[in-house]
This record gives sequence, C-alpha cells and structure tokens, in this order.
Amino acid sequence: MNKYLYTSIIAIVISLINFKHAYASEKISYASSKVKGAVEVTLAEDHYDVRIYKLRNFLKRNNSSLSLYSELIVREADENNIPWTVIPSIAGVESTFCKHIPYQSANCWGWNNGRTRFKGYDNAIVEISYTLGKKYYRKGLNTPEKIAPVYAPPSATWAVKLRHFMNLIENETVETNNYINISI
Repeated sequence: MNKYLYTSIIAIVISLINFKHAYASEKISYASSKVKGAVEVTLAEDHYDVRIYKLRNFLKRNNSSLSLYSELIVREADENNIPWTVIPSIAGVESTFCKHIPYQSANCWGWNNGRTRFKGYDNAIVEISYTLGKKYYRKGLNTPEKIAPVYAPPSATWAVKLRHFMNLIENETVETNNYINISI
C-alpha cells in the first residue's frame, strides 16, 4: 500500500510541473510523528545550482577536462569568497582551459610561472582558490584589472582576457527547468 501511495504522490507532483527531466533523489525520511507511516513530501531545488551547469556547459563546449570539476570550482569559490568564474577564466587565459600545460603538472593556471606541479586538478583548484581569496580578494585585489599586475606582470592584455572569459561563463545559458530534485 505504501509503495502505491508514494508512487501516486510522485506522479501527481510530476504531472503538475512542466519539465523535461526529473532528478529524483531517493531520500526517504520518516517524520517523528505519533501517526504511524506518516510521510512528508516536499519539492526541493536546493541542490540545484545553475552556476555548476553553466560552467560545465561552457567547459564542455571548450573541450576542457576541467568540466568534470565544475561543482568543486563553484564550491571552492563560495568557500573562499571569490567569483565562481575566476578560476576557470584564469585557466582559459593561461592554458586555453587546460589544453596547454606542462606535462603531468595539472597546472592550468600558470601558477608560479607554470613551475608548480599539483597532484591533480582538484588539489590545484583548492589551493589556488584559497590563495586567491586570502592574498588577492581579501586585500582588495578584487577585479581583473587589480589582480593582473600581481598575478601576471607585465601583461597589458591579461585582465581584458580574464574579464572576457568571466563574462562568457557568467552569460552561459542553460535550461533551468531540466533538473528537478524530488525529496520524499
């Protein structure tokens, strides 16, 4: 009987929403209630972050292996109070989104003039996000024009390129009605 009830509730919720794809997480929580078998159904979109989909789409279109790290990039940007577009944009300027990097370095960002070798992209993203937050953004170096003289001296075009990629990523389009998380 409970399976029929769950299926019916989900079918009703889905039929009320116009969408192409549903992402159903099978989290079943039992509310502490005196009523045996009480079920609470909510529609939750809190796990959906359009920035991740924008970034993943953009990086995939640019054939970048960083597309697999889109969620990590956004999370690290949030944790370090830096724009979510800055890490991939620096990779765009420095290595054409990781296409041209020193062998086995995972250094898409020209870190330490390309001499730093990271264990992997994930380690690089974490370290660079932290350092940008601490040594750049918290010290007021919070625009491409302010970052460039410290990050990429003496380039006259670095800031313009960085801002260009940041804008492209920010303006990437995704169909936001394609992903819905249903929690039961």
